[in-house]
Amino acid sequence: MAYSIDLSGRVAFITGASGGLGAQFARTLSAAGAAVVLASRRVDKLKELRAQIDGEGGDAHVIELDVTDHASIKSAVAHAETEVGSIDILVNNSGVSTTQRIQDVSESDFEYMFDTNVKGAFFVAQEVGKRMLARSQGSAPGSFTGGRIINVASTAGLRVLPKIGVYCMSKAAVIQMTKAMALEWGKFGINVNAICPGYIDTELNHQHWQTEAGQKLVQMLPRKRVGQPQDLDALIVMLCSDQSHFINGAVISADDGFGV
Repeated sequence: MAYSIDLSGRVAFITGASGGLGAQFARTLSAAGAAVVLASRRVDKLKELRAQIDGEGGDAHVIELDVTDHASIKSAVAHAETEVGSIDILVNNSGVSTTQRIQDVSESDFEYMFDTNVKGAFFVAQEVGKRMLARSQGSAPGSFTGGRIINVASTAGLRVLPKIGVYCMSKAAVIQMTKAMALEWGKFGINVNAICPGYIDTELNHQHWQTEAGQKLVQMLPRKRVGQPQDLDALIVMLCSDQSHFINGAVISADDGFGV
């Protein structure tokens, strides 16, 4: 007897969906039956992904979103709910990084990372969360509508790594944000969890793994390999499902043992 998770009838809003993990999360949730809202600044990339998902029989929608702009967040979420329906799942995935030593971090570098990774993630989750709360509190007797929020943190939020100190700080904030939201919203049936991916091969860093520095890093990893975006498929689907109802405030490492 096979075990399967069906997300049919659910609407999933994915930020940073124009590439990398965000695009993979969108494909995976669509394959599980969810209608997916693809949100990012790179609308051209979102349209390419929508065409791919639609071609595979999925239901995908494109929404322009700049998580560093509060008005953009409110507009994007409202547009998504008007076009597709109430958001049941948020995959809070947008994130950026720079590489430099602590003493070389400028004010603009710091703001660049915290505005996207922390402030942006917070206000996206807040905007979606408020709507989930309103539906839960207004639900009919005997019924209860909650939601699933998955914040994409990083193993760097649990383990400080050289030359990305501010990025590590920002992802540690995302972890604490997750716990705070889980504590306050859990009683309304809204489960908020964080995943902490390790080193994953995406189009943004693919060339790095072919360099001498990249290969040196790979040799330092527990099993001397980097992950693929699809290595997170089972985890993301489980956290978005009804079957995850007892998982709230969890911080889950998916790093091939790097953090051990």
